Amino acid sequence: MRIGSLFGFPILIHWTFLIIIPLFAWIIGSTVLPLTSFIQGFYSFITFNSYVIPIDTSLITAGFMPYILGAIVAIGLFVGVLIHEIAHSLVAKKNGIKISSITLLIFGGVSTMEEGSPDPKVELPMALAGPVTSFVIGVISTGLGYASTFIPTNPPVAGAFAFAFGYLGLTNILLFGFNMIPAFPMDGGRVLRAWFAKRMPLPEATRIAANVGKAFAVIFGIIGVIGLNPILILIAIFIWFGAGQEASATKYNFLLKDVSVADMMSKPVISVAPEMPVRNVIELMYSSKHLGFPVVDRGGLVGMITVADVHKMHPLDREAMQVRDVMSRQPITLPPEAPVIDALRIMSVRDIGRIPVVKDQELVGIVTRTDILKVIELKEI
Repeated sequence: MRIGSLFGFPILIHWTFLIIIPLFAWIIGSTVLPLTSFIQGFYSFITFNSYVIPIDTSLITAGFMPYILGAIVAIGLFVGVLIHEIAHSLVAKKNGIKISSITLLIFGGVSTMEEGSPDPKVELPMALAGPVTSFVIGVISTGLGYASTFIPTNPPVAGAFAFAFGYLGLTNILLFGFNMIPAFPMDGGRVLRAWFAKRMPLPEATRIAANVGKAFAVIFGIIGVIGLNPILILIAIFIWFGAGQEASATKYNFLLKDVSVADMMSKPVISVAPEMPVRNVIELMYSSKHLGFPVVDRGGLVGMITVADVHKMHPLDREAMQVRDVMSRQPITLPPEAPVIDALRIMSVRDIGRIPVVKDQELVGIVTRTDILKVIELKEI
């Protein structure tokens, strides 16, 4: 769900975010006294004090206040995550990388960037921007929380402020430390890859960083299983699969960097007319072994019909329908000179299997996911 935009970046909320806020509020509210003691110890540690800094808990523990405070702190934590992602995105934007969106979800945030092979000179500051921002937020929050303990006029309110800011300060500093673990594709792993990429080819640097990330995933998974910590197990799974996907994406970018759509598109293209019966299209799919066709009317591309479009219709309805009734209109197209990696990226994001190639408003070819995978196999020889 889109909730707005900041600095020109669309801000989205994943449905999992709506689960984690009340869950965090309940966890924090249920453990408010142990957390208060922990935050007191945190204040004492950072100030080298040998005594426990007083935090009045009368307001913190009153009625529903623990859960209200938990919700406020949980929202504040995700505001910090949002600022963390905005820092990444601002550095990326400054270096000419387009940001499609920033999404908040159950494990934090993710910036969706439209980039090709990463430049180590750009990736290094971009990867560092988020964790450094979290650290700054943590230091400022800790300072505000510590200062709150010295408000003499209203100790209960001062205690609530000390708890909230102390919790945000501690979690943001921990977020900084956790993100800097060299477990690719986390920020620390990207820093590691950028460092390796200055000394060796990018695919090799990515492979090493991905293997380091998978090693950390195994460690996290073992600790999570032994300690019965489901969050750590899920993080391990995220790192393991994320490292593999990032390594594959970098490999594809490298192998396809000099290949254009024109180099590998299929032509001539089998097309269908809008008035063709759907049953005839199904027969054509069987005979040609193609699962989708461009729809051409009076020489111009007007849509695409795929097996997925046909499946949406009840079998009895297909008998009376024509292509125009089920086709997808305004299909995504690419010019022949477009890099084929753009086609692969669009297919992955949009979950489509083929893209028509259009030049001067005329259909000149079609590129499919299968065509791209064949080229990748040949390039790997």
